[in-house]
Amino acid sequence: MLAEPAMAQVQVAITPSELSEMFSNLGDFDYDVRSEASRKVRRLDADIVVLPLVAAANSHEDSYVQFRAAVLLYSFGVTEVRTFFWSALDSSNDRVRAAAYDYAEHEPDPAIVSRLLLAMDEETSEFVRPALIRALAAHGTSADVRTRLIREIGQGETYFRGAVIEALGDHGATYAVDPISRIASERGPLQDDAIIALGKIGDEQVLSVFAEAQSVSDDAMLPIISAGACLAGTDCSKQVRYVVDTLEHAAEGASGSPELLRGAATAASVLAMSGRDGTMEVTAPLNALFDIGIAASDEVRGPIALALGTVALRSPQRVQTVLGTRDDLEGSLFLLRDAFDMLDEDMSEERFYMLLRSGYWSEVTTERERHVFQVAMQVLEF
Repeated sequence: MLAEPAMAQVQVAITPSELSEMFSNLGDFDYDVRSEASRKVRRLDADIVVLPLVAAANSHEDSYVQFRAAVLLYSFGVTEVRTFFWSALDSSNDRVRAAAYDYAEHEPDPAIVSRLLLAMDEETSEFVRPALIRALAAHGTSADVRTRLIREIGQGETYFRGAVIEALGDHGATYAVDPISRIASERGPLQDDAIIALGKIGDEQVLSVFAEAQSVSDDAMLPIISAGACLAGTDCSKQVRYVVDTLEHAAEGASGSPELLRGAATAASVLAMSGRDGTMEVTAPLNALFDIGIAASDEVRGPIALALGTVALRSPQRVQTVLGTRDDLEGSLFLLRDAFDMLDEDMSEERFYMLLRSGYWSEVTTERERHVFQVAMQVLEF
């Protein structure tokens, strides 16, 4: 029988030297030591740990400890956290700065728009810039932001342009439909990103774009077009069946096409992230990803896990809801753990943890849901 996880923040007696050692262990070479240190920090009372975490995130001698301290600060949600992240927008530590942009995406504030726009001219780190782009996309009510992001769609390296298109789709940027539609209509490295973004935005005019793309696309693009068409409101049940059938077919190896597998897995993740809660376009693709990924060979498991992990980190509530319906809970969670290891997105993982903890202690949580949260905490090593 699983022991109840110590998920609540607790008031304990801890000396400054013990706290310092705990923080240093956040950057230990041994994964188990790092994970255990994170677990201990999460469970300390905010009055004990927040201010020392701020100090560690600002000035610890180990730059990785600075980053992990910043990530762990996020889960405490107190006033000092917001103050820290706004100051961290100017951090010299790339990882900390990326965490601050992530915070800015999920806690948007019009007061920082000018700082984000200025950073677009100064931020050169390939690791950090996508997080900055997503932070800007979350502030799309600003005319200056809209102008800048539309400009970014068509300039720079493909990798960065793809990040812009993805962020605009995730944040429902109807103002960017026209330039994204032009990219979606032509074969190229950004066509799939553009089609997915248009589906998420959901503007009716995109249906003609999808029809045009379908006429010039290869097989691997077809499930992505189907997912986009579903989200735009066209015969969703049929589109979902096609995506799931294609995913199963590709995973069995009958198609002999890893590109088709990746395309179908991506399409399934798009539906699961962007569909309406509780509907077929969410539950069927998510369950298909779990069903196929758990028993799959490594060659198939990798793309499936990545697709599933993307859903978990972008739409954690949906994945946690589906986990509650799974008979193979531990197998599903081990697949999810593989995904988190591959994606390595600490701030998003911390949000997943925060939702687990909140659900576990909620007064309206059922015994079944609490059991799911409990097992998830253990398997995912939170």
